[in-house]
Amino acid sequence: MTDQELVELAFTMLERSYVPYSHFPVGAALECADGTIFTGCNVENSAYGSTICAERTALVKAVSEGHRDDFTRIAVVGNSTDPCWPCGACRQMLYEFAPDLTVLVARKDHSFVKLSLKELLPHGFGPKSMD
Repeated sequence: MTDQELVELAFTMLERSYVPYSHFPVGAALECADGTIFTGCNVENSAYGSTICAERTALVKAVSEGHRDDFTRIAVVGNSTDPCWPCGACRQMLYEFAPDLTVLVARKDHSFVKLSLKELLPHGFGPKSMD
């Protein structure tokens, strides 16, 4: 799957977002080394702290299906003119499982920026930090 195809798959998740408060849908598509893809959307809650982002939805789905250390790329998309950057909590959750992850961050026109998770979260704290 190309980078653009992964981005397009993430865009299909926008319609599944539950965003009655922010009205800002976000979609994600997380790829594993074996080619398996897990998608996610953001799901808001009236108790705002209980909201879950699209990236964490995809990650939790993948982990619950037995994937833990084989993530290669994630696409994160939204309906904004700026790239839809992952929040700090998502960056940390992704770093826990895949510090070498490639991140594709898209704008509403489907163009995207490609960078590493380590560029988004330099000096990240992960399992190896506990040694």
